[in-house]
Amino acid sequence: MKLGVFLVLFGDRSLEEALDFAASTGVTAVEIGTGGNPGKKHCDPAALLDNDTAIQNFKKAVESRGLTISALSCHGNPLHPQKHLAQQDHEDFINTVLLAEKLEVPVVNTFSGCPGDHENAKYPNWPVAPWPNDYQEILKWQWENKVIPYWTETGKFAAEHHVKIGLELHGGFSVHTPATLLRLREAAGEMIGANLDPSHMWWQGIDPVQAVQILGREGAIHHFHAKDTVIDPVNVNKYGLTDMQPYTNMLERAWQFRTVGFGHDIKTWADILSALRLVGYDYVVSIEHEDGLMSIEEGFTKAVHNLKQVLMNEPLGEMWWV
Repeated sequence: MKLGVFLVLFGDRSLEEALDFAASTGVTAVEIGTGGNPGKKHCDPAALLDNDTAIQNFKKAVESRGLTISALSCHGNPLHPQKHLAQQDHEDFINTVLLAEKLEVPVVNTFSGCPGDHENAKYPNWPVAPWPNDYQEILKWQWENKVIPYWTETGKFAAEHHVKIGLELHGGFSVHTPATLLRLREAAGEMIGANLDPSHMWWQGIDPVQAVQILGREGAIHHFHAKDTVIDPVNVNKYGLTDMQPYTNMLERAWQFRTVGFGHDIKTWADILSALRLVGYDYVVSIEHEDGLMSIEEGFTKAVHNLKQVLMNEPLGEMWWV
């Protein structure tokens, strides 16, 4: 496995400055934002696609620093009920896939999206309860009319361009658990897989080690984010895991994101990385920082330090003792 970073952390720096700093910490891979919520600060696919010289210069900027690109990421909502918003995120995704093919990047990360509850809705609707039965009807309509048709077509497009899709399992979107990912994968094809982030498992009450096992046995982990979560033992009893308070209200929230090692101990992270190796994942562990108690640079460098202790870099050898 390789250690990487989601380069949008350094959106206040130029591409070259961000790459220089990433390389100086010892990471060997970068994940680069290309639209949607991550933005296009370091890479605008539309500006590169028809310019082979620009593409070669972009590749050289990364490779000359001893880095590889693990994924291009355009996390948005291509199923948003407001058509103009959905169209923008869809176009970002299509352009990102085309650029990934030219850059020989194997994975594009994004969200599954979340539709509204009918054709004329204005806002996404994320059902999280089976009763009253209205919610079941909404969920059925969303999957049959929006989620499966969109990703079946888009998955074929990605496959034609030799790119895998890493859907981040994230609350607020149709695909947010191992089960919903596998449901979509079964319907839309094996180009669909997970960009698995343990932090989003913990706050949903899912053990990331078991999530790795469930998805890994199906070959359904395409990329991996390294981010932690801490659950406040007092506040969670007041607000529950579906706490709707802003992330900035850290003192009162039921849970909050932390950098690696500040929500769960290093043994827990060793178990997660061991599970990844056990199911055959031998790709990048990409650090994402959303810790409100640390600066970006401090949170990132602490994550690098903590993960280096438990990341397995060398290829497996024979079991000499058997």
